Amino acid sequence: MSFADLGLNPELLRAVADTGYTTPTPIQQQAIPVVLSGRDVMGGAQTGTGKTAGFTLPLLQRLSRHASTSTSPARHPVRALILAPTRELAMQVFESVKTYSKYVPLRSTCIYGGVDMKPQIQELRNGVEIVVATPGRLLDHVQQRTIVLNQVEMLVLDEADRMLDMGFIPDIRRILDLLPASRQSLLFSATFSDEIKKLADQMLKEPQLIEVARRNMVSETITHRVHPVSAGLKRNLLAHILRHEPDTQALVFVATKIECGRLAHFLERHDIAADAIHGDKGQAQRTETLEAFKSGKLRVLVATDVAARGLDIDDLPSVINFELPHTAEDYVHRIGRTGRAGRQGRAVSLVSAEEKHLLAEIEKLIKLQIPQEAVPGFDPEPDFHDAGTRGRGRRSPSGKTSDAPREPAPSVRSTPPSRNVDTRRRGKSMIAADGFDFSKPYEPTTPVAATSASLQSTETAAEKRGAPPRRHARPIAVLLGGLGRK
Repeated sequence: MSFADLGLNPELLRAVADTGYTTPTPIQQQAIPVVLSGRDVMGGAQTGTGKTAGFTLPLLQRLSRHASTSTSPARHPVRALILAPTRELAMQVFESVKTYSKYVPLRSTCIYGGVDMKPQIQELRNGVEIVVATPGRLLDHVQQRTIVLNQVEMLVLDEADRMLDMGFIPDIRRILDLLPASRQSLLFSATFSDEIKKLADQMLKEPQLIEVARRNMVSETITHRVHPVSAGLKRNLLAHILRHEPDTQALVFVATKIECGRLAHFLERHDIAADAIHGDKGQAQRTETLEAFKSGKLRVLVATDVAARGLDIDDLPSVINFELPHTAEDYVHRIGRTGRAGRQGRAVSLVSAEEKHLLAEIEKLIKLQIPQEAVPGFDPEPDFHDAGTRGRGRRSPSGKTSDAPREPAPSVRSTPPSRNVDTRRRGKSMIAADGFDFSKPYEPTTPVAATSASLQSTETAAEKRGAPPRRHARPIAVLLGGLGRK
């Protein structure tokens, strides 16, 4: 099947031919005819399979009847709204709209946060038919009355599950209230959850579900590998891997912004061209860093999950998970940056003992047991293979688990602790790492021999005055605010 068989206009076919694509992907083959018919669509496909063109091309064709070369803003009201969760994804979708609409006189713009609103306001005042936006910045324009949405005919939610994760659902509902009820709505996402389907039931009218692959399935062109390693050796192992593959670019994912910058700086010190991209960086910096990575000036791009979706890098060979994501679905999106458009890709994960449970959740989601390969010199923690099991029984000295109840030591039953020395409190030991016993009463540091006489005379004088006897010494833990009452 060719794009001409999908019923697209000659102008759109010409633009597609300029990109070099000749055969539509499965999601494009199924989605384009349905969108052209005017039906609502809930579409899902593996990331990197061309779902952006799957809704961009039919959207442009349905709006082509409004195409006008007039300079009057009144002839160019907003007729299509495409919502994306991140700036990078919004810009990627906008680039696709510009690419495929080059021979159709339809205006488009992209509005997102982190940059000055004035240029965006000017473009909106000049008139645009297609707006690609992030929800937050779109509502900023709505509040300032610089955009009118009462003539929107088509709404597209791209990466809807990511919008759920980022807490955009209240914003989306506010936006939906501003749109005409008689519109065509499309929801596209690489993964679906039950929550997404509930949302689709509220937003879409008798949608047609299109899934070209098993839900949450990763691309077959990607090979997966896990390197068990101690958490303290992860940085050195990453540098070791990159040094042994000197001509390979890699996108490295971490969990936090702080670790993102530190890891990029660490790689730079080891003569590996690297830079970081995360949410705290300005849009100009992020764009500059992405362009340097795409052009090959940077070997390694260290990123948080802000880059898990929306990065479209041609022929990226490797994605490395320096830290596993806390949500298994994010693993699918991370590694979806490689192995795109039928190319081969590789997903490498550096996993420590405390991340074993995250690895188990990922393998359960993608229904694949990822092979593990230890790198000599970068061994994992001794308990790596036992981590994440959380068995009920106790572990015997031989290493086996026993379900038999543990008998308490005889000394514990024979001599119960005193009121002031509660060593069983909350099951915690009162012995510090340096041997200091917090359960012992406080004793003065002055030698007993030097103070015994004065103490005795003081107590005798107190008894003669009828004063109450001196209180017993209290445990140090009490003086520090611990123990409390039994």
